[in-house]
Amino acid sequence: MTLDFEKRKNRLFILLCGIFLTNAIVAELIGVKIFSAEQTVGLQPAHLNLFGFLMDFNLTAGAVIWPVVFITSDLINEYFGKPGVRRISFLTAALIAYAFVVIFLTIELPPAQWWLDANNTDAQGNAFDMNFAFNKILGQGQRIILASLAAFLLGQLVDVFVFQRLRRATGPKKLWLRATGSTLVSQLIDSFVVLFIAFYGLYPNTQLVAIGLTNYLYKFAVAIALTPVIYGGHYLIDRYLGRENAAKLSDEAAKQSNSFL
Repeated sequence: MTLDFEKRKNRLFILLCGIFLTNAIVAELIGVKIFSAEQTVGLQPAHLNLFGFLMDFNLTAGAVIWPVVFITSDLINEYFGKPGVRRISFLTAALIAYAFVVIFLTIELPPAQWWLDANNTDAQGNAFDMNFAFNKILGQGQRIILASLAAFLLGQLVDVFVFQRLRRATGPKKLWLRATGSTLVSQLIDSFVVLFIAFYGLYPNTQLVAIGLTNYLYKFAVAIALTPVIYGGHYLIDRYLGRENAAKLSDEAAKQSNSFL
């Protein structure tokens, strides 16, 4: 492989890692907002009856960009294998933890009075406490942060394991199976791990299962819908690296990953 290919490969890895890191950290920060998926697309709430609970598709705002993390993770997995995914996953978890440490430190800073006075009413003239709003929005509970980090890491490790198992079974063919299949398995685990770590003992277990199923139904539908995007990503990378070089890189990634399995 030529020096030009090595440069392109390194640039590709940096680009994919940058996309992965950015979207994962932003998803954690905006995850405090819960939105209605049905109303977003102009539908009425679903009111699914699960274990005696009426469930709607009320999701964390982070779910909007988590699919970008899924896609990028699969692309890193395909071309850089298990070592590449493990490195970026642990680095991302560390940086997410760092971000929340910085946020908690800034929450403790005493607000300037002029800042409070300049931002003490909303657009309708209603009074509010700007410092309280800042702390409430950015200051997520420690148990939720721990749950999110644990679910993220476990989901990533499961994803790369399933992805490479399917790659070994099917070879370079059936990209849709290993990409979508690994995401469906990892997100099934992620959907329940985060809930039970964050809210076990605070809500009935049946309600947590109902919430987890609702969240997973959304993630399942998104994973299926994004399958063509995975193929689009592979097409662009194959063009950038050259089809032959991209195939060799993918084969090398699979061999490296198999040595870990």
